[in-house]
Amino acid sequence: MSQLPFALGGFIALMFLGVPLYAAIGMTAVGLFWMSDAPFITLAQIMVERVASPGLIPVPFFVITAVIMQRGGIANVLIAAAETWLGGLPGSAGLVCVAAAAFFATISGSSVATALAIGTVLLPIMMQRGYEKHFSIGVIASSGTLGILIPPSTAMIVYGLVTDASVPRMFLAGFIPGLLQALAIGSYILWYAKRKNYPKSPPLTRKEFWNANLRALPALLIPGVIFTSIYGGLATVTEAAALSVLAAILVSMFYGQLRIRELPSIFAEGIVSAAAISFIVGGALMFGQWVIESGLPQQIVKVVIAMELKAWQFLLAANIVMLILGMFFDGMVITLLVVPLILPVLVALKIDLIHFAIILVINMEIGLLTPPFGLNLFTMKMIADAQIEEVIRGVLPFIAIMLALLMLITYVPEISLFLPNLVFGK
Repeated sequence: MSQLPFALGGFIALMFLGVPLYAAIGMTAVGLFWMSDAPFITLAQIMVERVASPGLIPVPFFVITAVIMQRGGIANVLIAAAETWLGGLPGSAGLVCVAAAAFFATISGSSVATALAIGTVLLPIMMQRGYEKHFSIGVIASSGTLGILIPPSTAMIVYGLVTDASVPRMFLAGFIPGLLQALAIGSYILWYAKRKNYPKSPPLTRKEFWNANLRALPALLIPGVIFTSIYGGLATVTEAAALSVLAAILVSMFYGQLRIRELPSIFAEGIVSAAAISFIVGGALMFGQWVIESGLPQQIVKVVIAMELKAWQFLLAANIVMLILGMFFDGMVITLLVVPLILPVLVALKIDLIHFAIILVINMEIGLLTPPFGLNLFTMKMIADAQIEEVIRGVLPFIAIMLALLMLITYVPEISLFLPNLVFGK
């Protein structure tokens, strides 16, 4: 047990030195096993048996789908369709950003991919219409976080691998919170746009309206393929993920934005990203195995029971800890290192694991927006060519909105659990 502070200190040092996440986690796990004289054969068994588990197989498919969508012009089509419905409202370009990001999220499973694809198209439009730069950045960065809350979500798949929670149930649990977040962000955009007198989009003819929506129909069919196949009992999550790749390829080729010769580089990019995730998961599972063998989770449970914490008090404390960790670490780190520690506590306090998954994902979303290491901050800094101070100023109101959403979801679990309980039963 005494080895843990040294190992975590080493992990933090490696992260600040710029060591890749998968290497930092793996080295930490190996160090813990070495210091405790545990058999190293366990590490090999974990990498072979756990990382190659069926639960992780959908990840590379969803990553490849996100890359195809990003390059295939699908974001442009979704934006044009959303503009036809929201163009008459104040701050319409910002509202279009939220709507397009929500649709994009139903296919991509990635926050950064969503922010990048939507932001590169919409930021110049928002600037042309006289929107303040920091506000435009904040809208795009916060809308992009929907990529990991609205299913499919790679974050939920990894959480399911760690906890054995049902991925289809988690996917359903993310829908209503995701829509609430989109509505909250959209409401703020409307209020701010009226206050600043931002222009509305120019009116469209009926022909332009129908042309834009009919053109978007193939793109909108992709999430239909994914969710109909899963919840219609036609395919597993893995098979649906593979179908999403095929659907994204066909739709992108239909729009004329993708060539067959580009597919090898797209697959290579997706596989490299998925491999990095696999190594991160492998290192974290090694760490988790050491934690289990050390008896630390059981000690944490004893402490919580001795303190006589109620479930709501523990959730409050967990949110505070995850929000602080989210400022410094990727959400994947929190999922893979913190969840194994507190999993027995969640069970002991009878906190629903599906409900906690959504709490965790919203914390991850906020972490993507908080300095000093929020990934969406740096994505927007790159897209907008802005100073980091301007990016932070832009996201601050949206962080406040998402903190309010976090408290609502934490203490009204029915919001998350309504759909999965309706479809699968309690």
